[in-house]
This record gives sequence, C-alpha cells and structure tokens, in this order.
Amino acid sequence: MKTNSLLLAVAPLAVVYAAPASAQQGAPFSPQDLVTLSRLGGTAVSPDGKTVAYIVTTTDPGSYKRTPTLWVRSADGRGQPRRVDTGGSASDPAFAADGALYYLSDRKVGEAETTQVWKVDVASGVTTQVTAFKAEVSGFELSPDGKRVAVWGDIARDCPTFGCDSDGNTALPGPGTGRHYKDGAGFVRHWDAWETPGNYSRVFAFDLDADGKVVGDGKAADGPVGTLTGDSPGKPFGGGEDVAWAADSQSLFFVARQADRNEPTSTNLDIWQSSLDGTAPKNLTEANKATDNTPAPSPDGKWLAYAAMARPGYEADRLVVHLINLQTGEKRELTGGWDRSVASLTWTPDSKALIATAEDVLDTPAFRIDPLNGKVTRLVLNPGREGHIGNVVPLKDGRLVYTRDSIDAPAELFIGKPGKAGMRLTDVATSALAQRAPVVTQRFSFKGADGDTVWGQITKPSWIKGRMPSVLFVHGGPQGSYNDSWSNRWNPRVWASQGYAIVSVDFHGSTGYGQAFTDAINRQWGGKPLEDLQKGFAAAIALDGQIDGNNACAAGASYGGYMMNWIAGVWPDRFKCLVQHDGVFDARAMAYETEELWFDEWEHGGHPYYEAPQEFEKWNPVNHVVKWKTPMLVITGEKDFRIPYTQGLAAFTALQRRGVPSELLVFPDENHWVLKPKNSLQWHQTSFNWLNRWLKKDGKAE
Repeated sequence: MKTNSLLLAVAPLAVVYAAPASAQQGAPFSPQDLVTLSRLGGTAVSPDGKTVAYIVTTTDPGSYKRTPTLWVRSADGRGQPRRVDTGGSASDPAFAADGALYYLSDRKVGEAETTQVWKVDVASGVTTQVTAFKAEVSGFELSPDGKRVAVWGDIARDCPTFGCDSDGNTALPGPGTGRHYKDGAGFVRHWDAWETPGNYSRVFAFDLDADGKVVGDGKAADGPVGTLTGDSPGKPFGGGEDVAWAADSQSLFFVARQADRNEPTSTNLDIWQSSLDGTAPKNLTEANKATDNTPAPSPDGKWLAYAAMARPGYEADRLVVHLINLQTGEKRELTGGWDRSVASLTWTPDSKALIATAEDVLDTPAFRIDPLNGKVTRLVLNPGREGHIGNVVPLKDGRLVYTRDSIDAPAELFIGKPGKAGMRLTDVATSALAQRAPVVTQRFSFKGADGDTVWGQITKPSWIKGRMPSVLFVHGGPQGSYNDSWSNRWNPRVWASQGYAIVSVDFHGSTGYGQAFTDAINRQWGGKPLEDLQKGFAAAIALDGQIDGNNACAAGASYGGYMMNWIAGVWPDRFKCLVQHDGVFDARAMAYETEELWFDEWEHGGHPYYEAPQEFEKWNPVNHVVKWKTPMLVITGEKDFRIPYTQGLAAFTALQRRGVPSELLVFPDENHWVLKPKNSLQWHQTSFNWLNRWLKKDGKAE
C-alpha cells in the first residue's frame, strides 16, 4: 500500500506502548469501572483564550444515573477548576464575544422542564434563561459579534417561528393509532425513531437583547415553505459542525439535504447560505451531487472552507477540503493531492491557516493546511503516540486547545504548541484510571490481501506473564478503524482486563490508509477483509508468544457482526465461540429492511437487490448456515433500524435449528448501539460470561 511520506513514517514491525509501572498493583479495569468512569463532554474556550469551559458527566455507581455538570478553569493551568451551578443538566458550552458563557440545560422553571439555552456570568455565577420556546432546543450557535444566536430543534415545516402548537405530523390522521405514510414519504424510520412527516430539524436565528435574551420571532434559515425541506443539522448524527455564522454575523451557513422520496438513496448533502431576511437560502454546492459538509468561514470574512466527497451515493468517500471566495464566488479544491479524509475544520484566528483532523493509520492527528497552496503539515501534539485528537481550538498566540484520548484512557482537555506534549487541563478520569492495572498496546503490520500493508493492534493485560486466551475484534463501519482511541462500547482495555489478549486488524475497507484502501471492501464484504483477518490473526500470534491462538474467540458488531455470521459459515473451525452484535444475517432481507439504502446498495455494486441479486448473494451468510457449528452469542436492539433486530432473531433461529450452542440477548430500549448504563453493564457481563464458558485460562475452564 502506498502512503504519503509527509504523513506516515515507516514503523518497525511492532511498537509497544505500556503504562507507567507505578500503576501495576491496581485492580483490573472492570465493566463497572467503564460504566461509571467520569466522561468529558463538550468544551469551549473564551475569546481571550484565558478560560476554558467543559462538561463532565458522572454516573452514580448504585442507581447508574448520569449527571452532566459544567466546569470552568484558567487556561494557564493555575488554580483549581470550578463547578458552575446550573440548576439542572448542562451541555454544549459556548462563550460569547463579551465572555458570557452559554449552555443548554433542562433546568426546571415553574412547571416547565424543557431543554433551553441559558447563560452564566463566570465571575459572579449569576445565571439567565436565554430562551423559553415551546419547542426543545437541540443546539445553538452564537454569532461572532455576540448579538445573535442560531438555535435548532424539531419544528413543523410550516411553523413560522421556533415552536407551534402543532408539530406538523401528517402520519397520524386518526381515529386509530396507525401511522399513515403517503407515497413519496422518503424515510419512514431512521436510525432508532419513526419519522414524523412535516416535522424537521430546523435552524432559526434570533437577536439577543442587552441582557443576552432572545427577542422577536426569529428568522428561519430554510426560508419560506416550498423552498428547502430537510433536516439541519442532518439526522441522526449532525450537530454544531453543520451550522456556522458568517464572520460579519449577517448570514448563516448550514448543511441540509432535500427530504423527499429520494432521500433514502441520496448522500447529496449541500451547504446553504441564508441571509436571514425571510427569503429562500442559496445552495452554494448545488453542482456537486455528493456530500458537502463542515462549513468553516474564515474570521476575516474572505473564505468559506468546507469538505466535499466526489461520488454520489457513497457515504465513505474521501472528504476533500474546498474553498469558496465569498467575494467573487470562485471555488477551488484545496487538498485533492492529500490522500486523507478530513474529520473537522477550523481556522486560525488570523485566517492564515486551516487546522483539520484526519485519521492517519492508527492515529487521528491534527494537520495545518495552507489555504494558498493546499500544503498539509502534520502537527505533533503528543510525541511518540498521537492517539485521537479532537475538538481543536487555535489560539492567537499559536497554541491549541484540544482533547486527546487513546486505548489506554478516555478524553482529557489539553493546551500546548505543536512539537511537544501539551499540558493537561482536566482530570476527568486520569487519576481514577491510575488506580487500575494498566494494559499494554502493541501495533503491528503485515502483508494482507493483494500484498498491501495492513495494520493491527494487540492489547493485553500487563500483569499476566504466561500465555493467555485471545479474542479477535472485528470493527464495524465497515469503513472504520479500531484506531488508538477510547470507546465506551467496544473497549479493548476492559476486555483485555478480563485476562484476554485482544487482537484487532484494520482490514481492507478501513479508514486512515488512503481512499483506495477504503474502497477495497466494495463488493468484497466476505473476500479481502476475511483474508486480512486470517493473515492478521496469524501474524499477531507469531509476533507475540503470549497469545494462545488455539484458545480463541472472535467478536464484532455491525459489519463486525456480519463477519461473525460469515466466519461461522466459511471459517467454522477456527474459533471456540463467537459474539455477534447487530450483524447482517440475510443480505436479501437487509436490502429491503434497512433505512439508509444508499449504504447497502453502494456496497453491493450500486444497485438495488432486484437488479443485481447475485452481488448480494455472493457474500450472504444465510447461504452457508449448513456449515454453522461454532457456538455464538447473538445480541441485538429492538430500536435498531439500521440492521433491524429481525436479522439477529433469524441468526439465533438458525443456530437453534442447527443445534449449535447459542444464546440471544435482546435490548428493547437500545438502537444499533448499547448506550444506557445498566444495559451496558449487562452487555459486558453477558459477553464475558460467554467467553469464560468456552475459553480456558491457566489450563482450566472458567
């Protein structure tokens, strides 16, 4: 595999990272620890760069109730952090131009308990309610001059302001309870919720008075009814990165896709500009029928940077940075020669550079992009092991405020200049984790399918000196990566802490290795990725003598769950057990049951099932059930509309009918992910009990 020499230094076959020896005596990191560990949320930096604000979510170890709280501290690291009394939950902190700190809260006022925008004077602690709408506020963005605010939430398309008595729902005509979706409705259900026709995520802009409160009815960014109809921010995962004020605070940029019968097959997100005068917004990227997102206006008002894909219908295409001259309208591609896909974009305060983050092999570093010539320079913020960098805010003095996490530890907030390790500003989880025994993470590479270089990682407990059973992790996506980052769901550290060596492989289709490598999984779901997994697992065993390759299970979710079903039929003698979570079992049923059709159709040649059934059947696990014999735990969520829970039920039925030892765990209140604390704990306990049933430790069955 070819790599960009600017971005990737050639590494030795294996690189080992271990935590300090002082933590060796701690107890192993447990599922209870994972579920109750405090978590860093949204972050913000004051305009003068002297104060940082951040959200910390704590979980009660008995009730498992989660409480998000707002904290502030000096950006120079002096003094102690201070908790701000918000009177309720807190999220999405943002500083205004005058230094006032705004946030979202569900603080109860009278009988009303809805999420609204609040602000606090950091010095005095005095709080003020900024909005009191009929509708819930999902997010907000302050204008650069601090005189306006953009808010968004689910609003009827025919509602002229932020919240009307009717939500616009046309799916419940009565008199019964049936939902009635008419021809051309588009999405009927999406991710984990049934659609409400006539109701969309919409952005409104309001003026702020001298006290910082909204005044007037506001202006809808999507303009009059009949112009643009669609969600902004996009659902289900869009947020503040989809909305940006122009530098002069007079107009608004936002991302939206037209909602119609074509939406389930379309990735045509566009960037729109609204003058906020009641007229229709202007589509700035109409010529591109693929995805355009992440609008980032330069502070000097000259440029709009954004990221764009080139191929319509492909959600994992490379995101290339583009520039629009806001004075002339001229557009140009900026990073077409850089074979990485940007994840975030922000400008330096002087408008002389863009700072982006992007996956690069197993790391997610920050990069400086020159807007004049497109030159990309990797910024080293943690020498030796970058991990996952995010939420980057450039300061006027050249420093960056950012978050960093890794396999070893969740996110903390840092400040520093590129070239040396930054100063940690928070202690959300660091001290707590220091009381737990560490794991060792080892990176390795090998020759995979087509002779390409493929990377993987081994994570194992540091306190075990002999051989240990192993688990092969298979990531989802499939265009994703088990990179060096923290996960609150599939967490290598907590699995390794049970006494297992965890092996992950970034097979063909993974991100961070160039677009050709990512594309290689298209029409190859059971081909090249399986070859990489087979060769990668063998390479890890050969590299590390502690890994007992004959005492192994495999586990994965989403595409990883599909691979468990595929392995069960085409590699049935390799593993002692499988853990299959939300995996595709029958490609034919999946083609008609999933909601975002663009994904499933692109992955199988760009056709619906009825036009090219052979493309789907070639890699269909259901065709190999006759060879299933590996014990399997099947896990699914009833609110999963991406890979509907019926796929899990069908897999379990096949296992039971074949007489294969199997168990089924169904969560009625979870979607494609398991997010609730008690459910997460049950998920881990069930998975680990399953592993212990089939694997031996120290020569004894658990």
